[in-house]
Amino acid sequence: QVQLVESGGGLVQPGGSLRLSCAASGGTVSRLSVGWFRQAPGKEREFVALSDWLGPNTYYADSVKGRFTISRDNAKNTVYLQMNSLKPEDTAVYLCARFRGGIYYSADPYDYWGRGTQVTVSS
Repeated sequence: QVQLVESGGGLVQPGGSLRLSCAASGGTVSRLSVGWFRQAPGKEREFVALSDWLGPNTYYADSVKGRFTISRDNAKNTVYLQMNSLKPEDTAVYLCARFRGGIYYSADPYDYWGRGTQVTVSS
């Protein structure tokens, strides 16, 4: 069974950068479509980005387009989320999951969720 583990979160000032990692075990990232979501306290889980293994093609939420970049290193079996120009509203727990197909911006077609990594953007 595939397991996904996130890392790389932390506290950063507005305008700063972080790179999150989603390391896979029990499966090969080169054959997985992996997405990133985030969830802030009291809010619903929100789509951030998706890397489709077929292209790989990438998809982004409008709120992060131009600031975040999703990429993958198949040799390291890891998917990354590079986050630049961070804003306080980016503060959330960031989770990665496998995309099984369907509506990519909905959480429903995702499984094998990791536990998440906290990102806090504050001065």
